[in-house]
Amino acid sequence: MDSCLRGNDNKELMTKYFKKTIYLIVILAWPYIVLAAPAFDKLKEIGEGGSNPPYQAIDTNGTNSLAGIVGIVIQAFLGLLGVIFLVYMIYAGYAWMTAQGDEEKVTKAKDTIQRAIIGLIIIIAAYAISYFVLQKLVFDRGILNGSTYAS
Repeated sequence: MDSCLRGNDNKELMTKYFKKTIYLIVILAWPYIVLAAPAFDKLKEIGEGGSNPPYQAIDTNGTNSLAGIVGIVIQAFLGLLGVIFLVYMIYAGYAWMTAQGDEEKVTKAKDTIQRAIIGLIIIIAAYAISYFVLQKLVFDRGILNGSTYAS
């Protein structure tokens, strides 16, 4: 039987190819990391409120409303949850690909993918419900902007 197909040799071969792949990625990504100074300048400009910033600055003199601050916090939190979802998906995919036919590992990876997708669905549903409630019941009635609701 070919030595590449044996369990221990197969692990060594996969480790060797994995290391080579990581080295290749680092070598290809290095110029982008080194030449990222213009990107950092652009980020600094956006952070200082330059050309079309994605978020409004939160200041202490009261020009921002409570609703605006809550919106910024929710956007940042959802962005973080999206990154966590991506990390879970990559982890589960890697676990599945390196399971080498072991049914227990494959099942665990599939369960991780299913749970990550269910978590994402729950997060999106919670955001949609809270957006609807805030939009229809709070903002349309003027509770947060100081006016009163008259029926």
